Amino acid sequence: MARVLAVANQKGGVAKTTTVASLGAALVARGRSVLIVDLDPQACLTFSLGHDPDKLASSVHDVLIGEADVDDVLVDTADGMTLLPATIDLAGAEALLLMRPGREHALRRALTAVAERFDYIFIDCPPSLGVLTLNGLTAADAVMVPLQCETLAHRGVGQLLRTVEEVQSITNPSLRMLGVLPTLYDARTTHSRDVLADVSDRYGMPVLAPPIPRTVRFAEASASGATVLAGRKNKGAAAYRELAGNLLAHWEDGAEPVTLSAAEIYS
Repeated sequence: MARVLAVANQKGGVAKTTTVASLGAALVARGRSVLIVDLDPQACLTFSLGHDPDKLASSVHDVLIGEADVDDVLVDTADGMTLLPATIDLAGAEALLLMRPGREHALRRALTAVAERFDYIFIDCPPSLGVLTLNGLTAADAVMVPLQCETLAHRGVGQLLRTVEEVQSITNPSLRMLGVLPTLYDARTTHSRDVLADVSDRYGMPVLAPPIPRTVRFAEASASGATVLAGRKNKGAAAYRELAGNLLAHWEDGAEPVTLSAAEIYS
């Protein structure tokens, strides 16, 4: 069965979508089969990987409400990943799911049909803590929290952690917190390091290495319909490749996740 990772933070603009796409592409380059799930009604992941949400006949919305099988919705990407795409229709799925028993388990039930075909499944959760994010957390083995290293970026982290604890208590006892992933990171500034150290101290969460640097290549990659790994060599792609290697060592070899200590944050 595939290992399932939810990438979640209710704050937008923290590189959740970039992390899911880039990490997935990096694992495909290492010979793993990867399914990525766009659980955001804005469909940014779907669009950034070359699929126009307005032209898709069906999406994860239809899967969640039971009107389509996962196999009939999956599409391929230029980077070799398989995508369960989203459309704006997904915005209405929350209201429909709220009226159904076991609503938090809809995604997990759907993914069961294809989980044996993939080594890894990554879920791009929406920037909210509604039913869709609860579905992502309930379906996952672990959760990663991308964190923008800027002022006020940590607002809401505590609420997210409480939501994770509730999911662990009610719908997914095996869910574990993998850690915080620093994104849009500028090691030259004391401010970035202070934000990162504050989150680590305040919430006691592991800080995953390496931090993902700020680079214009991410925006350029999204516009091209492929991930940043498909273009020229750049520091963003190198960071995600290193992160992929660290996570594979953790998931497949049993190594501890590579994290940053307070001393390393300020080194």
